[in-house]
Amino acid sequence: MSAERNVIRPGATIGVLGGGQLGRMLALAGRAAGYRFITLDPTEDSPCGQVCDRQILTGYDNVDGAMDLAQASDVITYEFENVDAQVAAILEEQSYVPQGSQLLRITQNRIDEKLTLESFDIPVAPFRIIASADEAERAIEQLGLPAVMKTATGGYDGKGQAVIRKAGEAAQAYNELQKSGADIIIEQFVPFVKEVSVIAARSVSGEVATFPVSENIHRENILHLSIVPARISDETAQKAERVARTIAEKLDVRGLIAVEMFVTADGGIIVNELAPRPHNSGHYTMDACVTSQFEQHIRAICDLPLGETKLLTPVVMVNILGEHLAPILDKIDTFPATAKLHLYGKQESKPKRKMGHINVLAGSVAEALTIIEDMKIWE
Repeated sequence: MSAERNVIRPGATIGVLGGGQLGRMLALAGRAAGYRFITLDPTEDSPCGQVCDRQILTGYDNVDGAMDLAQASDVITYEFENVDAQVAAILEEQSYVPQGSQLLRITQNRIDEKLTLESFDIPVAPFRIIASADEAERAIEQLGLPAVMKTATGGYDGKGQAVIRKAGEAAQAYNELQKSGADIIIEQFVPFVKEVSVIAARSVSGEVATFPVSENIHRENILHLSIVPARISDETAQKAERVARTIAEKLDVRGLIAVEMFVTADGGIIVNELAPRPHNSGHYTMDACVTSQFEQHIRAICDLPLGETKLLTPVVMVNILGEHLAPILDKIDTFPATAKLHLYGKQESKPKRKMGHINVLAGSVAEALTIIEDMKIWE
């Protein structure tokens, strides 16, 4: 490796902004290679904190806590994008944060994200920025129905958004969503045939690698299944991977970026959202690829050569929500040998809360889906 590369070698301490399950799986992957970990999170005994050497128990906007993290870490990363971008900017000055704060700012705001993608000539759904109920109604006239209204910041798993199906609903939806204090955006509904995503990795030195396309199925706006290989044409899959690679390069990503996309009936690709971190739809990589998304993120921010992303076996990832946890534990002794269980160590189980996932490996996607159906957990 050239002297110019800032290689962070095993034995170093990686600081993680955020203490959720993504940080937990990052730490578990990094520990296998000999790295040490410290996390900052306000939740006592957080999923990430359970597997780290130390947890700084404070809010994401606490500058003193962030400085403590900086002093204890050789490199800092974040495990979800709703950390305070200003704190990330301060850390950039006091520590080594390869991902930087600019990417956070862009992906924290749907308006900035879409405008940025448009500047790269990446297709996105037509949209309007609105600041009143009247503007909402006019936007619906221009975009047509159905449409989706969203807060520009915050919101996940369907929160902070409303589907507009009838004339007259836009004003009511606007009045409800604007209570958050966030800017509001309306997007034209995309008549997609598949939802897919691609996890792209880019190292500090600029090496880029993409994981195989995941076909994603949602229930109540929460990811239910990730199916790999995606049931799309090779041409469409290659197009999706090219889009993800382009975004990683144009945004100067250092680490991972998840690109969520719609596939249209003619095989077109429209980008829906970006996430500058490991992603739920990439969990299949933990058991089905040569390199997991979590190991890849560690490699990227530490400027090590990126790992091979080859898919070793068809796989379906199925999320475990709070309502699934008890049946999972009751039936664990009956699971097939190719079902790989991952639980996140969360202390409280609530309906719709992500508590873990299972990767089901099989000779084909159809076989994996049949195994999941036969497990009778997600009926």
